[in-house]
Amino acid sequence: MGDYPKALSSYEQALKILLQSLPPNHPHVAGSYNNIGNAYSDMGDYPKALSSYEQALKIQLQSLPPNHPDVASSYNNIGAAYSDMGDYPKALSSYEQALKIREQSLPPNHPDVAGSYNNIGNAYSDMGDYPKALSSYEQALKIREQSLPPNHPDVAGSYNNIGAAYSHMGDYPKALSSYEQALKIQLQSLPPNHPAVAGSYNNIGNAYSHMGDYPKALSSYEQAVKIREQSLPPNHPDVASSYNNIGNAYSDIGDQRTAVLFYTNAVQIVQEVLPSTHPHLQLIKRNLERAKQKL
Repeated sequence: MGDYPKALSSYEQALKILLQSLPPNHPHVAGSYNNIGNAYSDMGDYPKALSSYEQALKIQLQSLPPNHPDVASSYNNIGAAYSDMGDYPKALSSYEQALKIREQSLPPNHPDVAGSYNNIGNAYSDMGDYPKALSSYEQALKIREQSLPPNHPDVAGSYNNIGAAYSHMGDYPKALSSYEQALKIQLQSLPPNHPAVAGSYNNIGNAYSHMGDYPKALSSYEQAVKIREQSLPPNHPDVASSYNNIGNAYSDIGDQRTAVLFYTNAVQIVQEVLPSTHPHLQLIKRNLERAKQKL
């Protein structure tokens, strides 16, 4: 964990010094506001992050050409802050602003252009428009495959996003094949116990579960939990989520006794890290009660 309050105070100190020696609309001053925004974002204070990013953009629009890549980065940061605050339509419009500038100022297959398409896909997905999300993710993948090595983690990230969009649209065989593609790339490019590898095994398990193949779902979930137990703190929510998924698979296979054990483990972890009203905790508790009733 970074020491974000300390970083924030260093950035604020730097800004103070810059403002003594440079004109207030100098690009370096904008850069300083962006750093402050990043620190607030890391601390989870998204409204303050947003206002710092907007300050940076305001300065850049005065001091840089309107299609400068730094202006695009500020729009991108503003989009991320809106997204973190749950305002997806505003996030989408900022991401589209960033894309427009990047398409004017960068080569068409530049990774940042792909990043913009990916962010736009995320916003559409958050808004529940999965066909539009899918088409943005495919656009991002196309660029990433042209501009990055074939086993680059961002290419895997694109396949995972495409899989999620297919899954939301109910096309589980296509989701499965995208998730398997992502896993294959990650196994070539990441350490075998990397959390992202666990995420892919988890996604594959979900797809098998939706397709009604519970034994295969179980074995993918077990792969995921094995990695998460090695690479994350024991009370991490993702470990609890894995226990819950394994519980679901055992319950679907008809082994309620084992399901109860895993649900109980999941509840114990989640109670430590989440408030009692949190929907994740409520969901796992309901799963546990349901399995107990079937015993």
